[in-house]
Amino acid sequence: MRIIAGEFKGRKLFTPKNDIIRPTSDKVKEAVFSMIAANIVDSVVIDLFSGTGNLGLEALSRGAKRCYFVDKSRASMKIILQNIAHCNQDEKAKTIIGDFEKALRKIPEKADIIFLDPPYEAGLLTDCFYFISELSLLSEGGVIVAEHKNAESLPDTISGFTKIKEKQYGSIAISIYSAFDLEEDNI
Repeated sequence: MRIIAGEFKGRKLFTPKNDIIRPTSDKVKEAVFSMIAANIVDSVVIDLFSGTGNLGLEALSRGAKRCYFVDKSRASMKIILQNIAHCNQDEKAKTIIGDFEKALRKIPEKADIIFLDPPYEAGLLTDCFYFISELSLLSEGGVIVAEHKNAESLPDTISGFTKIKEKQYGSIAISIYSAFDLEEDNI
């Protein structure tokens, strides 16, 4: 696993020696970043269920201003911290260990990009969208990038967000959502 583009292009990232963490593949990561390229520079990013920090570090490499790395696993956080140090991003990276509900409440600003990549079997995506909406964490014009099983169909609208794109890559799918104004849609 490596950084694909930007300041740290080609830099290899530390990965776990077991299969407990499921990092986003380079192929899928490259596709995701081509879809959200216009949103990256000077953005605030939340990498929720960070695992290795792969997505957040790719965003920082491509010009994001700051990234919040969130994971409840201490083993994952150890790898995330190694990767942050390996990319010399201690200044731009903020880490929060804990479950996503408590962690999201600790983020003091709105994000332009939120990566959601929870364990597939955990069924947490709907809850994540709900909490992001409840806490008003997504900035105007921001996007939520959700990775999920191809077999798991996500609705066109969820918790005040609307799906603007969905692509499938083998057994996984990437769904991209943005906020929309309910009042404007009802006019």
